[in-house]
Amino acid sequence: MSQTKTQILWEKQDQHKGDRLRLFQAIGEVIPATKVLYAGSYVDVAPSFVFDDVTYADMDKRAAKFFADIDGVRQIISENGGSADAQFQFKHGDYYDLELADQHFDLLISLYAGFISEACGHFLRIGGTLLVNSSHGDAALAALDPRFRFAGVVETNKDGYKVSRDNLDLYMVPKKPQTITRETLIASGRGIAYTKSPFAYLFERVQ
Repeated sequence: MSQTKTQILWEKQDQHKGDRLRLFQAIGEVIPATKVLYAGSYVDVAPSFVFDDVTYADMDKRAAKFFADIDGVRQIISENGGSADAQFQFKHGDYYDLELADQHFDLLISLYAGFISEACGHFLRIGGTLLVNSSHGDAALAALDPRFRFAGVVETNKDGYKVSRDNLDLYMVPKKPQTITRETLIASGRGIAYTKSPFAYLFERVQ
């Protein structure tokens, strides 16, 4: 049977078979999120394998076509262990202009897609969690943002991913002394080179 465009796009996204599932399983084990926002998602539907209500957002036309194939996306979710009742929606456009309710989400995902912590942080409820990697400098920006408190790291190991909340003072230490500001991060659009480099960071929204 020939593959659909939806299946082909997903397999390219999931080129390391099962890696995306293992990531979000590790997150789901420690973060009891009900409502999730994944801004800059492209076609990474893996959060829906673990969480039952996910909103995806991206400007890419291929992502819009992917999520428009509702039956195809549901099949991918089902084949990867997601709930048959999983809810998902897709917002096509700039994540700086999303029309969503403030403080509505339990988990905000920022992976390889720019300064999502700044653009979408207000959608995260107080006490909610930001999952962010260092790509484009977003983790460093979140560390400067008074709305967020550094709360954990996501490490990789031989079994996949593990969330740790231990010895956090050892993380986010730049390899070279430098002044890090919002302006320098946005101007460079690059992550900071730290002495320890986990896969991603967790921040709790505290205000």
